[in-house]
Amino acid sequence: MSQAVRVVWDDALISYDFGPGHPLAPIRVELTMALARGLGVLDAVEITGCAPATDEELALVHNRDYIDGVKGVSATGRPNLRWGLGTPDNPAFAGVHEASALVAGATLEAARAVWTGETEHALNVAGGLHHAMPFSASGFCVYNDPAIAIAWLLAQGATKVAYVDVDVHHGDGVQAAFYDDPRVLTISLHESPTTLFPGTGFPRETGAEGTAVNVALPAGCGDGGWLRAFHAVVPPLLREFAPDVLVTQQGCDSHALDPLAHLMLSLDGQRAAYAELHRLAHETAGGRWIATGGGGYELVQVVPRAWTHLIAEAAGSPVDPATHTPQDWRDLVKQRTGETAPLTMTDGRHPAYQDIARGYDPADAIDRAILACRNAVFPFHGLDPMP
Repeated sequence: MSQAVRVVWDDALISYDFGPGHPLAPIRVELTMALARGLGVLDAVEITGCAPATDEELALVHNRDYIDGVKGVSATGRPNLRWGLGTPDNPAFAGVHEASALVAGATLEAARAVWTGETEHALNVAGGLHHAMPFSASGFCVYNDPAIAIAWLLAQGATKVAYVDVDVHHGDGVQAAFYDDPRVLTISLHESPTTLFPGTGFPRETGAEGTAVNVALPAGCGDGGWLRAFHAVVPPLLREFAPDVLVTQQGCDSHALDPLAHLMLSLDGQRAAYAELHRLAHETAGGRWIATGGGGYELVQVVPRAWTHLIAEAAGSPVDPATHTPQDWRDLVKQRTGETAPLTMTDGRHPAYQDIARGYDPADAIDRAILACRNAVFPFHGLDPMP
């Protein structure tokens, strides 16, 4: 199904590092790239480098005073709470501007390659920093690389861009950047804001002409319920919107083992979502697909396997879930983290879901979340909200 596929990578991307003990540890992307390489997944893609985003590119989303403020923190390493740097979530560190601009530049390179037709799909697993706001850092995110890439695509002439965010946390920064812009459809599937940061992402947040879409799922939601919600909302909206490009944020912190949230997906359920987003990119966006990483804080058991599956899916060569992880990779995991690596590329689950068109249960919290979302936005798009 896929043609040319690029992975944007530079070893310097691991310099986006808030320090020891911070949940967003760069080892997660190091181990991802090592696992993808060890399984031969990277043999099926083109690896390309990137340059830091320029101030002009960052300013597509971020206020210039904020960019200057980040540069000031970057030069000294000293906190500046005016810009949200120096908090437990967003510690200040020397070089923060350069590291953050490189992450944004990697996602911009992915966007450029797809928009110019040099490749069909492009990925930046180090990206997906979806909480950053125009005037401040937030939620481990300094510059909002998905929003910057979307703004760049619009500046290049894209008339409609769809953004689907499967991170367990609401994609608040991207939604905020385009809340009043009907050219951008933002869809976020996340744990309910009543139980998880950032406290936004209610269905009533509908944006311009129903183009902000929020599926707020109850804590404890697993593969079947999550996939039911995804299929009840995402495909019909993407088909109706018919974007020029599909941008996705692939945070894998919806996994049951993630320490910062309360959804219960398996690696196998996440893999099913990757396959469906890939299919929808071809069906609704002419195959133009830009994917980023995002959240994911189980650094050994989840993130490397999840995003290796993502790369393999984008490349059109999915990894058999029964595949054993390479011994060299397991040795690297032990050496770098002291942990025992997973032996295979599966959690041993076989996710299934029942389409909501076959029946709606008003007593079920997941079905109520689905219908709340559909009631809020489907009429804007000429779609019937009732199953």
